[in-house]
Amino acid sequence: MGDTKVICFANNKGGSGKSTTCSNVGFGLTKLGYKVLLVDGDMQMNLTLSFFTEEEALGFASGNQNLYHAIRNQNDLEHYVQHTRYEGLDLIPSSTLMSGIEYELFTKWQREYILKKCLRTVLESGEYDYILIDAPPTLGGWVMNILAASHFLIIPVEASPWGLFGLANMFEFLSEVKEITPDLKLMGIAVTKVDTRKNYFKQTLETLREMDDVHLFDTYIRVDSSIEWAQDNSQPVISFKQSSRSAQEYMELTKEVVKIASR
Repeated sequence: MGDTKVICFANNKGGSGKSTTCSNVGFGLTKLGYKVLLVDGDMQMNLTLSFFTEEEALGFASGNQNLYHAIRNQNDLEHYVQHTRYEGLDLIPSSTLMSGIEYELFTKWQREYILKKCLRTVLESGEYDYILIDAPPTLGGWVMNILAASHFLIIPVEASPWGLFGLANMFEFLSEVKEITPDLKLMGIAVTKVDTRKNYFKQTLETLREMDDVHLFDTYIRVDSSIEWAQDNSQPVISFKQSSRSAQEYMELTKEVVKIASR
């Protein structure tokens, strides 16, 4: 097996900036010269929509070239790779049918490791330097699959009064997953949707810094309308407006990710 690093982005609370962070770190890695495969594990398909138009994404979802079809049939993911418009950046699309993936997993043998098995050929090929997986905002068998297939976990946390809600449940779930995949490492928490003028931003940082053995990324992502415009144009903000504050912050975050993953 090659040196491909598998990183998942997960938080059981919606609205944390999870898909946005995954897409921009993925694109940022290609800007640093790495080859990247993105895997959209969320039925909302936001990661897919970050690189393909709505029409293209719905085409993937309604056909057989999506993650749901691969997992349901336990097929190698190499057969589902779609090339994006960006050199060195590929993606495996999601589908709205992922809403039923828990049912599909329930009857499978060694169901916690199905995604890991489907990724094996891609990993062994060494074609990609990084594989990034966007998890849905839930806790269950499918997210356990994603964590079990990953080397690292990044938890994006929204700097809002409710941003930390449920984080304790996430850590408890992570502890359970590490019983079956002890090599999984929590790379860190990335704080997103930051408004430095608000007191709860400072409170969020203080609370996170008090947590034992939890790395907090130095770079945080501030609120920026460029992100929404980028999403509307099916692009990561680093591509859409490289000069924007959020694009620069996501590049700095990407460099932190590389530094930690390379240790």
